[in-house]
Amino acid sequence: MTVAALRYGRLKRRRAYGWLGIALALFCAVLAAGALLAILGYVVVQGVAAINWDFLTQLPHPIGVPGGGVANGIVGTFIIIATAMAIAVPIGLLTGIYLALFGRGPIPEALRFLSDVLSGVPSIAIGLFAYAVLVAPLKHFSAFSASFAFAMLMLPLLVRTSEQAIRSVPQTVREGALALGMSNFRATVGIVLPTARPAIITALLLAIARVTGETAPLLFTAFGSQYWELNPNNPMAVLALQVFNYAISPYPNWQAQAWAGAFLLVAAVFVLSVGARLMLSRAMRGLES
Repeated sequence: MTVAALRYGRLKRRRAYGWLGIALALFCAVLAAGALLAILGYVVVQGVAAINWDFLTQLPHPIGVPGGGVANGIVGTFIIIATAMAIAVPIGLLTGIYLALFGRGPIPEALRFLSDVLSGVPSIAIGLFAYAVLVAPLKHFSAFSASFAFAMLMLPLLVRTSEQAIRSVPQTVREGALALGMSNFRATVGIVLPTARPAIITALLLAIARVTGETAPLLFTAFGSQYWELNPNNPMAVLALQVFNYAISPYPNWQAQAWAGAFLLVAAVFVLSVGARLMLSRAMRGLES
């Protein structure tokens, strides 16, 4: 066999392996997308049928009484997430600024390491920590303890993404502000942060989507309620927790409402994810221009 024939045979094998790899990757991608679409489709089909105006505006009804809704859970979800944002956004943003501008040395590296470790901690462990810190000493469940747990889940994403967003701003922008006589603080607040705002908002939307469907921390913190509750110092209804309780119940009416609540959560995460993608695309266009 000639050298040319050997090279041709090797080339054919490489091409065959390449096409095999492409086909395998495409099959895995189709399988993953198909599984996701199947889950979403099933939730939509089951959930839409149970959604009505009463479901969105009424309180839960007692067992055996038809109807009812999760209005208190929807309001409680907004309250808890808004409180978590008030806790996590200032801390995450300021830490991201510090890491982006002064990110050398043992302290910044330790902060990055701790942030990466915190992002991998299971949410149920975060819920247990919030229980040990806020619920057990005060001897009662509260929405604020749930917000504390959610804030801890949001922090790693906010810190790391804020740092990357600020680092993505061209150095010439900051240098130009300093050349015009601005102080380092004014250049950061007035020039760098507005430039990085779309990417920071993207991080915030992703962090909200991260905690919207979390249930495990709520079992140890918010605990749930059957009534209207607006005081964050008391137990409060949360939509994800109501979905969990209804789904494990033996009552068909509650199970149908669990599907409807799951549909609302999926829709909320979908809207937040699409919004994050749009904001990220806007940020990339701004940096390219």
